[in-house]
Amino acid sequence: MKKLYQYIVKSFLGTFFLTFFIVVFVWVMQFVWLYVDDLVGKGLELKIIAELLFYTSITAIPMSLPLALLLALLMCFGNLGEHYELVAMKASGISMWRAMRPLLHFSLILSVLAFFISNSLIPIATLKWRTLLTDVQRQKLAFNIKEGVFYKDIENFVIYVERKGKDGSSIYGVKIYDHTDRMGNTKIISADSGLMSMSPNQRSIIFTLYDGYNYTDITNTNNYKEKRPFERMSFKEEQLKFSLASFDMTRSSEDMYKSYQQMMNIRQLSASLDSLERRQGKKQETFTDGFERRWANYKSLKTSNAPPIPDHDTLVADSSAILSWPLLDQFEGETRAALVNMALGTAQNAKDNVAFNKLDLNTQTENINKHKKEWHKKFTLSIACLIFFFIGAPLGSIIRKGGLGLPVVISVVFFIIYHLISTIAERMAVFGDLNMFLGVWLSSLVLLPLGLFFTFKATSDAALFDGDSWKRYFQKLFKKRSRQPTANSQ
Repeated sequence: MKKLYQYIVKSFLGTFFLTFFIVVFVWVMQFVWLYVDDLVGKGLELKIIAELLFYTSITAIPMSLPLALLLALLMCFGNLGEHYELVAMKASGISMWRAMRPLLHFSLILSVLAFFISNSLIPIATLKWRTLLTDVQRQKLAFNIKEGVFYKDIENFVIYVERKGKDGSSIYGVKIYDHTDRMGNTKIISADSGLMSMSPNQRSIIFTLYDGYNYTDITNTNNYKEKRPFERMSFKEEQLKFSLASFDMTRSSEDMYKSYQQMMNIRQLSASLDSLERRQGKKQETFTDGFERRWANYKSLKTSNAPPIPDHDTLVADSSAILSWPLLDQFEGETRAALVNMALGTAQNAKDNVAFNKLDLNTQTENINKHKKEWHKKFTLSIACLIFFFIGAPLGSIIRKGGLGLPVVISVVFFIIYHLISTIAERMAVFGDLNMFLGVWLSSLVLLPLGLFFTFKATSDAALFDGDSWKRYFQKLFKKRSRQPTANSQ
């Protein structure tokens, strides 16, 4: 029995790790295509790119692990069924459930490992990935002057090159605008030709210009704006050095993203949820007390000739009750108009205050729901591994097809269903249209009965995909229905 288990585990592990790395590679390539404009042309070090791709591959584990497990199980048991090895096991008295047992143990271990990955590894990798990606997006493009285009990426300088030589370092028709004085185009350097070269430490670029002029507006004399004095100095050769320090990538602090719910573990999410809910409750209580206190002040207004203001319950039941309140009848002219305008302004302020607090309350509720969603999702990956085991292993033994054909199609279909239900339900839960527990776990609740059904069919040797058996079943079903009216008529 041990040799049989070793054979099954050996045939499964190779397929699992191969499909896992393939799926991770696909997700990483998707990231590269999505952010290719932020990566290309910036002279990034290979170390930076490798670090970014490493963190990206870790964040792809929640998507890759269930899909790889499902595909590997379908291929493993599909191969065993296709080569009649499962038939030989059953003929030897080994049930399908016993054949699945070693991989069930593996899936349980994988589920526990998946929980620690979701709770500990994914938040750290997401934090580092998000911070590093932000730094890369802020990084300037590598120094590259194009012909006929004003180049502005060097701080305080604008460089124009009419034409570049075939060697890439010769330049012709050069104009350099110096804005270091912050006074506009008061310093201009023009040259017929020149050479571009990097400094030995690669930290600066050196322009060696030939046959040109330095134009400088004289701004330290009286009435220079009216007289416009300037000086011109010619040169045969002049060398300029521009620092490339602004092109170096600066690493941001990770503290800027630590408050995001995706970067927290269960303990941090629980503490943050408690703080957010207490803050929301306190703010809501403060607003309610203030509104009721203001309403009580309005109700306390009395005059000698006017009845009291209708109470809140009366106004809610009949909003026209305020029209029967004759307080305004004792005022005329400008005083009456001023009172009406003041009342309208007060009502509008109260309405705006309610609208603002309602919007703020909805924003806080959405933020709380996002934290709750992330808290639940720490467990969904573990449960998904178990669910896909109960789908992949029995379904592979039923279809009896190995290779990368039918198993890939089936696994992708089930994963798309799982991911689509999960995405839609979670979004509805965040916006309050669905219970949070149901929103996060709906995909698992839908696929779990399906997995148990496949397991039951596989362990009971039911011909699930046999067309003849289904044909006989429906024929028998329709015959029973056709006989029922005859029996009732008798």
